[in-house]
Amino acid sequence: MNIILGATGQIGSEIVKNLTENRLPVKAVIRDQKKVDELKSKGAEVAIADYFDLNALQEAVKDGNLIFLLTPETGNSEDVLGDTENLLDNYYKAIEQSNIKSLIGLSSIGAQFDKGTGNLLMSNMLENKFSDLNLNKVFIRPAYYYSNWLMSLDMVKENGILPSFYPTDLKFHMISPNDVARFIADKIKNGVDHSELIEIVGPEKYSPDDIARLVGKTLNKEVNTYEIPREEWSGTMRSIGFSDDATKNFVEMTELVASGKAEPEGKGQNPISLQTTFDEYMNYFV
Repeated sequence: MNIILGATGQIGSEIVKNLTENRLPVKAVIRDQKKVDELKSKGAEVAIADYFDLNALQEAVKDGNLIFLLTPETGNSEDVLGDTENLLDNYYKAIEQSNIKSLIGLSSIGAQFDKGTGNLLMSNMLENKFSDLNLNKVFIRPAYYYSNWLMSLDMVKENGILPSFYPTDLKFHMISPNDVARFIADKIKNGVDHSELIEIVGPEKYSPDDIARLVGKTLNKEVNTYEIPREEWSGTMRSIGFSDDATKNFVEMTELVASGKAEPEGKGQNPISLQTTFDEYMNYFV
């Protein structure tokens, strides 16, 4: 049985869809009862468990042989890294008491840094949590998701402005989340029989100015980039409901990306380039 945590998120839901379409056994472990029927209609088994409830999580994953897991960001935690440690403790204990032999963890490019990177430390913690467990461990580090830009789509349509926390001419790696999900689903389908660290990126780097141009091309309108001043970052995040600690960690992560240092570590054959371009992604969703 393939256990998928975060099965209602943009990555997890696509993994479930891909696996069930290929008639592979899937159990989606979710917290929202309202999503049960939708997942069952795709052919997945469903278990309800809050990931901070160890007993419920142990029961949900005990019959799995492979587990996909992640460290979800909510924006409302008052102790982002402390909550992450508690979550990972539960993952560890649940896996330890299960039949699971293989683990795929959704990490992030930049996870190689062990301090001062805010939310990226969640991925660093994930990669290091299970080192003493006798499992096949695969950690996937994707680049910045194209979908992050779509959160500003209403603003773009209304006034032709694309806001960015990053220098408008800074080119960095980005990727389609659908490509990420397909890559992970293919890993599961092919079987995980060894441990590895994989960094995945899109076919080319983009700057915020590039993104604005491509969004404008898709919408057939002029789109200009607006770089949010550094002194406004915290206020911007708090205005959309982020807690003080979530804001602090977001700012630290954003500083790393804006500095141009959030690059693949590049060991071995990494990074691997996947195919979908940003404009192809935009044409699919708009």
